[in-house]
Amino acid sequence: MGNSYFISDVHFGTKYSKSEKIKENSLLSFFDHVSQYGDRLFIVGDLFDFWFEYRQTIPRGYSRILCGLSNLRELGKEMHYIAGNHDFWMRDFLKKELNINLHFDELNYQLEGKKFYIFHGDGVAKGERGYRFLKKIFRNKINIFLYSLIHPDIGIPLAKWVSGLSRQHTANNQTPDETDYINLALRKFEEGFDYFIFGHLHAPRYQLFGQKVYLNLGDWINHFTYAVFDGEKIQLLSWNK
Repeated sequence: MGNSYFISDVHFGTKYSKSEKIKENSLLSFFDHVSQYGDRLFIVGDLFDFWFEYRQTIPRGYSRILCGLSNLRELGKEMHYIAGNHDFWMRDFLKKELNINLHFDELNYQLEGKKFYIFHGDGVAKGERGYRFLKKIFRNKINIFLYSLIHPDIGIPLAKWVSGLSRQHTANNQTPDETDYINLALRKFEEGFDYFIFGHLHAPRYQLFGQKVYLNLGDWINHFTYAVFDGEKIQLLSWNK
């Protein structure tokens, strides 16, 4: 069995700059690595800083990343995208055009006899009650349709601005309280899961609870971290190519 790779919180498209170009090239080289050594890729939310699918339009600036994903699919790699808090307005573009499996909530997955609980991680903390309410509003199909009536030249910049506020809020929380995440992980371990994998906090962390693994994937803004499962063990690594 080839390796399984996990990545989250790239937030590509935050701005057009030299640093963003470096991030794009790094991500494409990572995709190339996956194409050589992996069987599957799990994108655990927020690959793009903003994503809204109009019926005939998607945001500009993502063509090379989409081509990289398309290449992986053409090579027969299995791909899963678990939606994050910057992915509310995904429809079926990635599924229909790139044959990526979309998951709007958690993903329960089994590999080599190991059970994985995979989700982005937004809305877990007790203090996020307001966000959980907004999440229901943002994912409401009627509200998505109404927003799609706004011309893309207005709707996309406006949503990007809101997306930037959300990202900045996460970035300002340098030492997030993971108590609620750990408690959820412990419950999932009691249910029989071996790995608890998430992102959202932008804070890479690998912690063992006996033989169980609690793993936050970090981000590709400051840490450039990812996880790889080789069929026996999982590692949290940094991409520096």
